[in-house]
Amino acid sequence: MANCLLADRNASPVGMHWANNFIKRQPELKMRFFRRYDYQRAKCEDPTIFRNWFRLVENTIAKYGIQSHDIWNFDETGFMMGMISSGMVVTGSERLGRPRSVQPGNREWITVIQAINAEGQAIEPFIIGAGQNHLANWHEEPTLPCDWVIAMSQNGWTNNELGLEWLKHFDRRTADRSVGSYRLLILDGHESHHSVEFERYCEANKIITLCMPAHSSHLLQPLDIGCFGPLKKAYGREIEDLIQR
Repeated sequence: MANCLLADRNASPVGMHWANNFIKRQPELKMRFFRRYDYQRAKCEDPTIFRNWFRLVENTIAKYGIQSHDIWNFDETGFMMGMISSGMVVTGSERLGRPRSVQPGNREWITVIQAINAEGQAIEPFIIGAGQNHLANWHEEPTLPCDWVIAMSQNGWTNNELGLEWLKHFDRRTADRSVGSYRLLILDGHESHHSVEFERYCEANKIITLCMPAHSSHLLQPLDIGCFGPLKKAYGREIEDLIQR
């Protein structure tokens, strides 16, 4: 644009640093690095989609007379057991390059499934490890609560079978504490949460499921935002403390 205006005046084009100097002269402008952002997530950040979603939730609650104690949200998150996240450290000013932090390097994957209700109550976690057989010492660990569930899959991820097993675990832990006749279970679009067996079990046990809009968990999933993030940071600190002992 600047060169077009100058061309109309038969003036020379701007120099290499003109844009930077122009921004420095304008206090209301500032240079910033952009952040990479998933296209699908950006496309789904539509206020109309979110308004319709919350209206659906309100209508479902009203239709079935669901109480706040019976409104449940669940999600899963993964941990690479020996990996720690990057952090900030203080070093001498003469040091060049980024400092390194030693980590065990164990890349075995663990998935944790957790559920919490609108009153802030949680059920015992459902933990999925990589393997084919349970090891006795897992269940003999004195610091592991006896009511936590440990399951196995080939790669440590969830699947349709384990999704159904978690649903039965959820039913056992919440049926007796339910206030009303129906429970509402808010979930994401993972395949293991929508199998035929999963839906049939929900229908047979008066569990109403609602799926969040696609690619919206970074905004609508409270476990992602408020629980799993701090948990992973705490897990990383535990690994660092273990290494330093």
